[in-house]
Amino acid sequence: MKILLIGYGKMGQTIAALAAQHGHEIAGIVDLHATQLNITDFTPTTVDVAIEFTHPDSALANITACLRQGIPVVCGSTGWLHHFDEAQALAQELGGGLFYASNYSVGVNLFFHFNEYMAAKMHQFGGYDVAVREIHHTHKIDQPSGTALTTAEGIIRHFPGKTSWRNEPAEAASELAIISERSGEVVGTHIVRYTSPVDTLELKHEAHSREGFALGALLAAKWLPGRVGVFGMKELLDL
Repeated sequence: MKILLIGYGKMGQTIAALAAQHGHEIAGIVDLHATQLNITDFTPTTVDVAIEFTHPDSALANITACLRQGIPVVCGSTGWLHHFDEAQALAQELGGGLFYASNYSVGVNLFFHFNEYMAAKMHQFGGYDVAVREIHHTHKIDQPSGTALTTAEGIIRHFPGKTSWRNEPAEAASELAIISERSGEVVGTHIVRYTSPVDTLELKHEAHSREGFALGALLAAKWLPGRVGVFGMKELLDL
């Protein structure tokens, strides 16, 4: 598989290293600080798929360029989802392939799956309040994390008492608190906590390295070419 890597930060470098280990080729790297190449320098004859991990401000432009070039794109940038409908519409218009996930770790996506199941059950039995806590390294720009937002959306869909989220302690019973912390070089920890007067239940995922995210992105990149539409980890993992 020939990969166009868009973004060469910590995730991009991890993906490049693992791609080589798995017999894939990095056919090009587009990064403001590392190269002078542009997405328009590549076509479906030179690359099979693009993997994009950049910045919230550049994600949509990068996705748009890939789709217009006819290159399937796997996007891992977060903080840009207010433009997601635009990307989805463009993929449908052009007959392109777009894969987006707020987190590519297989373990995290199982966490999402169990989170929704747990929310429905906890609401069914009553007496519990729920909150989300996320901890990341101090270099992370967006807050809350994309993973925390996906977690919150899953809770809101299945726990009818919660109708919105707030990135601080909740001020109303209908609000789901997302508490964001930035500390050292923490890769990523997400905790859903249910509390009642008699007990506390927690669902937790703690990443030990970026390799889990990179492996998931490579799995998506191998799966996407030849498919038309917008996809995510639920389709990839059949959840």
